[in-house]
Amino acid sequence: MSDDQMMRSIAQFFQQQGAALGAAIAFYTCVPIPLSWTLEFRGIARFAPLIGVLIGGILGLIDGGLSLLGCPVLTRSVLVIVTGIGITGGLHLDGAMDTADGLAVTDPHRRLEVMADSVTGAFGVMAAIAIICLKVAALRDLSGDRGLILMAVAGWGRWGQLVAIARYPYLKATGKGAFHKDTPYSSWDLIPGALLLILFSGILMILNPQRWLVAVGLALGGSAIAILIGAWFNARLGGHTGDTYGAVVEWTEAFVLVLVVALQG
Repeated sequence: MSDDQMMRSIAQFFQQQGAALGAAIAFYTCVPIPLSWTLEFRGIARFAPLIGVLIGGILGLIDGGLSLLGCPVLTRSVLVIVTGIGITGGLHLDGAMDTADGLAVTDPHRRLEVMADSVTGAFGVMAAIAIICLKVAALRDLSGDRGLILMAVAGWGRWGQLVAIARYPYLKATGKGAFHKDTPYSSWDLIPGALLLILFSGILMILNPQRWLVAVGLALGGSAIAILIGAWFNARLGGHTGDTYGAVVEWTEAFVLVLVVALQG
């Protein structure tokens, strides 16, 4: 291969990755994307952990800014969580609500039908309240390194979604998450996101060696919770849907935040 061909191949690779990253931003968030951008939606789940890190970074900046303005910790914790919902357009929280409604049905054959219903039931509302309350309470009690932890938590939530996409069958022929199965994923696709998120634990340990337990728990607990929640939904439903992908994100974020608070003592 000549130098020119190699350079063209490299440029094409980065162009494809840029198109996929832009598509991931467009799908997973409400951030405006320029109309001139070329978007490639195949394989965007690989970028989900990175999108989570970016969202967590935005939330961390907002949290830090509000702190500088003297905003009380409870108020800014609520604002951060609400902003996170706004950035995603409620995509994942809506999935968690629909999943809760579906799992509340005693007849397993009707669960997907109920999850597809646009009307939110009582169990969906209760699930949303539980998730938001857990996140706000945990973030309120989180002492120090809030920005780093928010980035890691949001990343692990979406890494768990990638695990569910890669490991388990999709239960519907159509749906908002069906296109993920157009691209095959393997265990190798989980490694870059995991390494990125483990890096945050390393940074946390370097900056605050005395918080080594939080750093280790964030890496081990984050990955374990992300995997187990996806496995639990699979055990209950026999697979996943777009709604359960969102539920994995929300419940992973909530439980990892609670774990970090418990470990900080």
